[in-house]
Amino acid sequence: MALPLEGVRVLDLTSVMAGPYCSMLLGDMGADVVKIESFPDGDTSRGFTPQIQGESYCFTVLNRNKRSLAIDMKSAKGLGIVQQLAKSADIVTENFRPGVVKKLGLDYERLCNDNRGLVYASMSGFGQTGPYASRGGYDIVAQGMSGIMMMTGEPGGRPAKVGIAMNDIASGVTALYAILGAYISRLRFGQGQYVETSLLEAGLAWSQWEFGAFFGAGELPGPMGTRHRRAAPYQAYRTGDGYVTVGANNEKLWRAFCEQVCSCPQWLDDPRYANNALRVEHADALQADIEAVFVKHATAHWVHALDAAAVPGGPVYGYEQVFEDPQIKARGMVVEIEHPIMGNIKTLGSPVKSSGSLSSIRRPAPWLGQHSAEVLKSLGFEDEAINDLFDAGVIYDRLRHDRQRSDREPDDRKGIDRQQP
Repeated sequence: MALPLEGVRVLDLTSVMAGPYCSMLLGDMGADVVKIESFPDGDTSRGFTPQIQGESYCFTVLNRNKRSLAIDMKSAKGLGIVQQLAKSADIVTENFRPGVVKKLGLDYERLCNDNRGLVYASMSGFGQTGPYASRGGYDIVAQGMSGIMMMTGEPGGRPAKVGIAMNDIASGVTALYAILGAYISRLRFGQGQYVETSLLEAGLAWSQWEFGAFFGAGELPGPMGTRHRRAAPYQAYRTGDGYVTVGANNEKLWRAFCEQVCSCPQWLDDPRYANNALRVEHADALQADIEAVFVKHATAHWVHALDAAAVPGGPVYGYEQVFEDPQIKARGMVVEIEHPIMGNIKTLGSPVKSSGSLSSIRRPAPWLGQHSAEVLKSLGFEDEAINDLFDAGVIYDRLRHDRQRSDREPDDRKGIDRQQP
């Protein structure tokens, strides 16, 4: 069964995380993603550790299902090749600082003149307009300016960043649904369009409860540790050997939690805990009462008790524990794939399961310039012309380059110069 984006051509000008995450998902859904990279370094994340045989594991898990064309876009020939690819592309993605693609000659206004059906997506720190448009932006900057760092962490502590690159991923996901919406619109009405989002807006758009409370009652969302702003008990509690999460956030669950999990029916008669609002108000006292009970047994005991009472809860894992969990294993969230340089590697599986063919991991991330010759052949270039472009430094293939350099260098292990008879 064909994947939904099979036959869709994506020209990917993105790097690091937000853009590559978006284009990876397009590739997972079947699109042919051609990743444009500079050389000799390529995508910045290629330099991230850990490295195996000169290939970054972090880059690899974010760039599967893509082909790499390493090309000098500052040269006239290189730029012309990328513009030629854009003429037949269905989607272009980029996350340069605003204005850069226009200087390169790869902006939407220029490309859509030759490709009226083009869906073009830009991701940036602050968006293409507004007083901060020209600023560079990173995930941590966006987390700070979207208010997220001031509502994360423990009360009274320093501002805390979310443990993952939340705004980067939010931007990639936001761009993805904008691209798919624009592509559906093209299928229906025959016209492409330009879409753009930012790290700042994409993260801010996820603060729904906080937005409602601020504009509804002027409430300022501060850090609450693992607690919920509107429900209790709903947080992580200390146990005899770690922490366990509890989500007893309605009266039915609260009663089951008191009677069946904790064997503390007296909490039901405590006026401080008479309803959800009061439990939120007295969350400190409630935490002390619950943890006085929970520390008597290990986390596994309480997970079993919560499950038996049908009260949502679970262990708080270290990352190394996540992938040993039988649920994670059963849901296929770790996938093994063969990389031509790194060998057998693991990559994150798809979080979406479907009754039909929606996504698949078909190829590992490419080495830098792995498909340079292949992509040019698809444009009609002959072998001789491709070799000339390699020799002129317009295009690049890391393995080809390394082989040629090795052939020219002396064999230090034997002390023999290969150039000599």
